Amino acid sequence: MTAPTITAPQLALARNAAEAALAVLPTSRALVAGDPVSPDAGTVIEGQAVTARFTGAASGEVLVVVGQDLADALRESPLGELDLTAAVRPALEAAARVFGPVVLDPGQLMEPEVALSAIATKDGAVAVPLRDDEGMHAVVALALSQWPGDEPSADLTPQPARAPASAGGARGGLDMLHDVEMEVSAELGRTRMSVRELLSLTPGAIVELDRAAGSPADLLVNGRLIARGEVVVVDENFGIRITEIVAPGAE
Repeated sequence: MTAPTITAPQLALARNAAEAALAVLPTSRALVAGDPVSPDAGTVIEGQAVTARFTGAASGEVLVVVGQDLADALRESPLGELDLTAAVRPALEAAARVFGPVVLDPGQLMEPEVALSAIATKDGAVAVPLRDDEGMHAVVALALSQWPGDEPSADLTPQPARAPASAGGARGGLDMLHDVEMEVSAELGRTRMSVRELLSLTPGAIVELDRAAGSPADLLVNGRLIARGEVVVVDENFGIRITEIVAPGAE
């Protein structure tokens, strides 16, 4: 790999960012962050990439490449197809926040080779392989408009992989998704209204729903019904007490 120079603090920050991302990244294996390298063809793996720009205490771009096993697990989830960008977003945020308070854009799904080639054109771009004894299974790449630190430079030469910090069997299928955060919503009922009726709504207007009083509310994940329950109040906040788990396809 072609190895641009990068300062010692930048090396440390890049690795810290990768480790922060790894802590919240769904993976099927016990991985560790390798040594920073240049984001070129040698860091391409089979899978999907999610890239996002950030601004704030620092400005730049962060990229996470995950293996095809995670992409497949999200696509075939029993809760329906889940959004890979949403599943990877906590890792993107964790990596970017190593540089201070930042605001991350929504992110974009890309092919790994395209995403890595794009970020490699930026000055000071760094990729950190996430690997185990068998090889590389994910990648975190970063490019900042201005890296902090002014220590003497070091070379981005690949180093032998460190042994995984902790042993553990590979996870697959649904087990990979246990730490993925998803939006859960409760629905009291629905109705259909014309545009004229919507525009005529005013404070105090009553919208009648297709649900009788006392009927259970629906609990949805990613728009998919998974349970029903009764509305309760917990410490002045609304909650749902689950009364029924809905079997897949039964809704």
